[in-house]
Amino acid sequence: MNTFFEQLLNGIAMGSIYALVTLGLTLVYGVMRILHVAHAAVYTVGAYMGLFLYSSTGSLLLAFFGASIGCAILGVGIERFVYFPLMKYPPFVPLIGSIAVMLSIEEIMRLIAGPYILTFPAKLPFPDLSFSGIYVSSTIIAVYSITALILLVLWYISSRTELGLAMRAVSQDISISGAMGINSHLIVSITFVIGSAVAAIAGILVGIYYNQVYPTMGAVPAYKTLALIVVGGLGSVSGGVIASMILGVAETMLIGYANIPFPRDALAFIAMIGVLMWRSEGIMGSSR
Repeated sequence: MNTFFEQLLNGIAMGSIYALVTLGLTLVYGVMRILHVAHAAVYTVGAYMGLFLYSSTGSLLLAFFGASIGCAILGVGIERFVYFPLMKYPPFVPLIGSIAVMLSIEEIMRLIAGPYILTFPAKLPFPDLSFSGIYVSSTIIAVYSITALILLVLWYISSRTELGLAMRAVSQDISISGAMGINSHLIVSITFVIGSAVAAIAGILVGIYYNQVYPTMGAVPAYKTLALIVVGGLGSVSGGVIASMILGVAETMLIGYANIPFPRDALAFIAMIGVLMWRSEGIMGSSR
């Protein structure tokens, strides 16, 4: 029974990491209606920047802060120089551009850091806990704490600030919000800053959680998070978080604990197919 609860806690931690990666993708789709596949490349860059900063300074706080700033700049650069010029074309054109950016960044990281797996031997400043024979590592506690803090901050921004109101207005209709005096381009850039910074934090957490960083670490999350935002409801932050949590627990319990002989990465796509057949707008999406 202890193994069951430990695996359940691992599944929630994995779902929390999925949620952090999915958040940025959901925010960008909400304001621009673009499938931001290159978000996974930003997540990879964040992991490498965090590793390099930690190796140079020995400070995890500086690693998180520096990687978040670097990825925020990268995210805004992708928006300004890739997506913005392509917005006048059909939606599949920015999608193709996003895939090209993701593959290009992967190769750039391979050239800079090498094709080999690098270890990330950092210990997060959280205690290990054990109760009733159930062991909870400091890494899992850190993932829970950081994810909860980020979700709380994003909830506050989106529901209690003028920035959140402007973001909701832009997500409803970017043209009308601009006509009403909202600087839509600035709001889009801020959305990329927030989403990219969160992606950097997720990349560092994954690097520490698995103790490895490599150039293609964003390949599977890129397509898995696309499935998650469909399951949660395109543009729905709460739906994306719920879908991420469900997937993390399902993967860990069904594949890791129950030893069901099934490809782990296929669950997200099976869930997407099921949701599209049963509820095409997603778990928390609204029908149009």
